[in-house]
Amino acid sequence: MDYTIHFDDIFAEGNTPQKLCSGVIWAEGPVWLRKTNAVLFSDVKGCKLYRWSEADGLTIEKDYSHFSNGNYLDSDGNLISCEHGRRCISKTTADGVSTILVDNFDGKRLNSPNDVVVKRDGSIWFTDPPYGILGNDEGFQAQSQMIGCYVYRFDPGTGELDIMTTDVQRPNGLAFSPDEQTLYVADMSIVEFPTKGRREIRQFTVEEDGSLGKGDTLCIVEPGIPDGFRVDIQGNIFCSCDEGIAVFTPTGEKLGLIPVPERVSNCTFGGNDQSYLFITATTSLYGIKLNTQGIQYTQTT
Repeated sequence: MDYTIHFDDIFAEGNTPQKLCSGVIWAEGPVWLRKTNAVLFSDVKGCKLYRWSEADGLTIEKDYSHFSNGNYLDSDGNLISCEHGRRCISKTTADGVSTILVDNFDGKRLNSPNDVVVKRDGSIWFTDPPYGILGNDEGFQAQSQMIGCYVYRFDPGTGELDIMTTDVQRPNGLAFSPDEQTLYVADMSIVEFPTKGRREIRQFTVEEDGSLGKGDTLCIVEPGIPDGFRVDIQGNIFCSCDEGIAVFTPTGEKLGLIPVPERVSNCTFGGNDQSYLFITATTSLYGIKLNTQGIQYTQTT
């Protein structure tokens, strides 16, 4: 099928991603800071958190990040991070104070929280695969205390942590549809289970009581595997893969691919009107202007 017919709706003709900075080991978890016109992103294997802005270039935000991976902002502008090292979800306030929000479920330590999103009601949703405890390059090698890898919801008001679905094998990136009635989760278990694993984005209906319905496959992501992704105001999904950013409609139709020279891990929308896509790819941060806007920061200040 020829998907290029839809590209003009999203991409400016002749536009390509530009390398903004480089020199890290494994770039991940980009998040846009509207107040300072900057992007924060993790170097998971380098155990640092970086800041990039057009004005100042690349600077170190945290010299020791506890092997942070995915990042997001809550409604107060606090940085919510997935930390492999402390096996937790943390909150860092504007004055730089970092606290652990949650690091266990029913007394058992989490595996290594990977990616996170904050819903408009303030609840924090995150995935918990084992990649930070499989060795010492992205965390600290350890035995899992959980019987599986799940998607969780944490309520900062009550301190309650709930497993929202077990219908995932190796959950990674996640995002809500614009109306928050659907949760999308990347499952990249094909890496560990070549014949039985998944390389797909799964979709879950958010029920009226806040629970999730049974998951099903929205789309297969290849070449490579799906990692982090974001959603625009039309509900299109911008997902990482080996060759760049694969773009899918809300019904799972592949619109096309934004080629990137390095293997992509994640992305985020930013800029004054949320139309600039920042892309973390192996050692570098890239950016591209699009004819669409992201939705993940509509609730932040």
